[in-house]
Amino acid sequence: MNGASARCTVLELLDRMDNKAYSNLLLDKGIADLSSRDKAFASKLFYGVLERKLTLEYIIAQYSSRPVDKIDHSVLNILKMGIYQILYMDSVPDNAAVNESVSLAAKCKKKSASGFINAVLRNFIRNDKQFELPKDKIERMSIEYSCGKELVKLLCDDYSAEKAEKFLKNSLTPHKIYIRANSLKTAPEMLIEAFDKRGIDAQICSDIPDCISVNDIGSVEQLDLFNEGMFHIQDLSSQLCCQALSPLSGETVIDVCAAPGGKSFTFAEIMKNNGRIISGDVRENRVGLIRKGAERLGISIIEAVRNDAKVFNKNFPKADKVLCDVPCSGFGVIRSKPEIKYNGIERVKVLPEVQYEILSTAASYLKDGGELVYSTCTLSKAENDDVIERFLSEHREFEPSKAVPWLDGNKLTIFPEYECEGFFIAKIRKVIA
Repeated sequence: MNGASARCTVLELLDRMDNKAYSNLLLDKGIADLSSRDKAFASKLFYGVLERKLTLEYIIAQYSSRPVDKIDHSVLNILKMGIYQILYMDSVPDNAAVNESVSLAAKCKKKSASGFINAVLRNFIRNDKQFELPKDKIERMSIEYSCGKELVKLLCDDYSAEKAEKFLKNSLTPHKIYIRANSLKTAPEMLIEAFDKRGIDAQICSDIPDCISVNDIGSVEQLDLFNEGMFHIQDLSSQLCCQALSPLSGETVIDVCAAPGGKSFTFAEIMKNNGRIISGDVRENRVGLIRKGAERLGISIIEAVRNDAKVFNKNFPKADKVLCDVPCSGFGVIRSKPEIKYNGIERVKVLPEVQYEILSTAASYLKDGGELVYSTCTLSKAENDDVIERFLSEHREFEPSKAVPWLDGNKLTIFPEYECEGFFIAKIRKVIA
């Protein structure tokens, strides 16, 4: 493994993350030219430093002669990479982590900081890698699980300190990959067999039809089974969301915030490619992703259109089923997008009104007796329970709907301890006049 090349790449990506980039998009492009082993190392180090950002900065503050906010940002990222390797990567010897960090400083024209970097890392090792956590509950959880204090408090207030801590602890565990076998082309058993021939370890999920978990699938774009449309990537929680809506063959379905299209694809497969699905998104380039995905999967019933979900579209037909998967704060997916943990909770104050507006518009497309699923990938009750409860109180022509046994009443909050992303699902029905 060319560790120096991988570390240089990680440092460059971390420096770019300081400009509010998206971690998954940045990483995919940044490591494209690395070897397979270097890709694995770089991915673990890059995501690890992002996941543990506050913990690492807290440790550095205890061992640095300079305040953290006065340290050059590239030097600080080198220190975070070094501490992460020392504390969390057993495959890297402590001396190697120090030496490579000092060497990295020279490579990125920060040689003057080499002595400082060496001192901080070696002092940490000499002190048996010890650091004292804050006594305050919120501050301790913030540092221990590297999560903004505002978000920690929000989770504690919405649920409990115990539930919040369990969620944050689980968010630092490896992210499991789920896929959806394309029932229009194959069966889960056949796909498992095909994966096995390609050295990919996969298991069928017994609770959800056509759902498969994959331990390591690599770059899907380079896999023939993906390009042949045998499956699409879809988290377990999103597949549960589709199961909650349960569209039938021949029905009309509207997916108002559809891009990149995963849930629309699953609907089409459940419907046996028979019926009509209108998949809307406000951005034309995202609409193109839906069309491209549908074509790859051999789906013909999806009509991908540019549409503002907040504004009633008179050209849309009345629908049997509507999915309203609204934009949200994303706090449920911090395991795969750790940068979200540090964004603060300002959006929680403004998003519920936007979500309510989208929900109200989406519900107007339903036929009498039609059903709608409202969903988010956040755990904020202001964006979840409060929005759906407000809607039901102000729209008496709708009622809660329970069509699947695992819904708690008509809604469900999914926590990552179920080995999937955090998610919220609520189902309502338009009362027959």
